[in-house]
Formats: sequence, C-alpha cells, structure tokens
Amino acid sequence: MANQRRVKMVAKQIRRELSDMLLTDKVLKYAVLPEASLGADRYLSSLTTISDVVVSGDLQVLLRPAEVVKVYVSVFGDERGKEVAISGLKAKAKYVRSELGKRMKLRLTPEIRFIPDDSIERGSRVIAILDKLKEERENSGRKDEEEESKSPELSELDEDWDRHGHDEGIIYVN
Repeated sequence: MANQRRVKMVAKQIRRELSDMLLTDKVLKYAVLPEASLGADRYLSSLTTISDVVVSGDLQVLLRPAEVVKVYVSVFGDERGKEVAISGLKAKAKYVRSELGKRMKLRLTPEIRFIPDDSIERGSRVIAILDKLKEERENSGRKDEEEESKSPELSELDEDWDRHGHDEGIIYVN
C-alpha cells in the first residue's frame, strides 16, 4: 500500500495538469468547445472544469497501465454543450493520456476515463434555493415589522387607559 500522502499528491498533480491542458492545449480546447475553432470564444456554450481525480490507493494505476484514473468533469452550460464537451473529452482520451505522460514524465501512464459530474450544477441550484428562501424570510420579516409598527399605537392607547385609572371601580370575581 502506497503512502496516502503520495497518492493525494499524484492525484493533485494529474488534476493540475489536466486543468492546464484544458486552458492551453488547442487540441483539447477544440474538442471540448468546437466553437472556439471558429473564433467564437466570447459566446461559450459551456464551461468545463476538472472537479476531481481518483487514483487507486495503492498507486497500482501508475504501475499497470491497464488500470484507470477516473477524472470527474463538470460541465456548466446547456445540454448540447455538455454532450459536446464530454464526448469531445472521451474522443481525445488517448491524446490526453500521451500528453499527460509527457508532462508528468511517468514511466507508465494510466488510462484516463472521463466521468460526467454535475456537482457544480447541483451546488448552484442549492444556492439559488437558499437565496430564494432567504429573500422570502426577509420579506416576511418586513411584513412582521410593519405589523409591529402598527401595534405600538395600540399599546400607547392601553398605557393611556391604565394611567387614567379606569380599573378603579371594577370588582373581579374568581
């Protein structure tokens, strides 16, 4: 069993290199976003990020190339953009593997498997729901404050009534 610290470092390095490749490598960029080859970089249909890299705990992935490194990819955009990005990455898996081997100077480079990950999208939906609940709570708090601002007038009348001693001639029976 390999050192857990080393496993984490290798996974982190693979993630860093793949993220850098998404930004700088033209072959990968065009595979993920075909519109970029047409010069349409301002109007992106999707945003692709590497959310996680999973390497086996014993680093056998690096010793046996038949093993797989799981790369979780988040694509934020419309459905068509997601499909194009994931299929483009899967089509270029062998290219990514060879480039990763050159960049990391590995003797044996593992097979790369890209897995769609919708955690960023789910997270943004949860944040939107929380923002909506917060807004509703603030709106209901304003309504309560408005009702409270009306009630002090009534409490002033009650205090006026008590100050003038209108209870004096009343007998209470239990």
